[in-house]
Amino acid sequence: MPASAVSKRLFLSLFLWLFIQTSASATVFSVNNPVVHPIGNAYVLTAKINYPLTPRVIEALQNGVPITFFQEFRLIDALPILGSFWQWETTLWESTLTYELRYHALSEQYIVESLDTHEQQNFPSLSGALKALGDIDALSLPPEYTQDMKNLILEIRSGLDLNALPTPMRPGALISDKWQLTSPWVQAVWL
Repeated sequence: MPASAVSKRLFLSLFLWLFIQTSASATVFSVNNPVVHPIGNAYVLTAKINYPLTPRVIEALQNGVPITFFQEFRLIDALPILGSFWQWETTLWESTLTYELRYHALSEQYIVESLDTHEQQNFPSLSGALKALGDIDALSLPPEYTQDMKNLILEIRSGLDLNALPTPMRPGALISDKWQLTSPWVQAVWL
């Protein structure tokens, strides 16, 4: 076989491998429409988080592995030094909410439990559980930091807590792109 044919095959194989890797890692969680509303003297956050789970995560869930989700919030005071080109940012407040999603095979129900408040909800379908998990409705922001909103930025992200997986699964999940679903930080809009 001529050398040019071998190099073409090698190039095509490399291109296909890169395409498959890129499309496989294109699935990530997304935070949509985060908005901060005033209610009386306080401010609340509403947002929708889309949780597209990979087949590997769904398989683990349906085989009895609880999946832990986190939602991180941080309130930042951004002092513009050179306009929008450079800002001095100070984190005023950070909070994390954690939820566990489990599948109960006997009742064929999906259970969402808040690990902070231990409240549980049951759902007959995975899509219903993920929708409820992704609905952030009227999350109160700390009033001591929202008195002067002039330079405040609220950022949100969500992902899977891979360290909460059973120990034998952790190493594989930490290096697999099928488990790396954390969303990027998204800024909320202040109304």
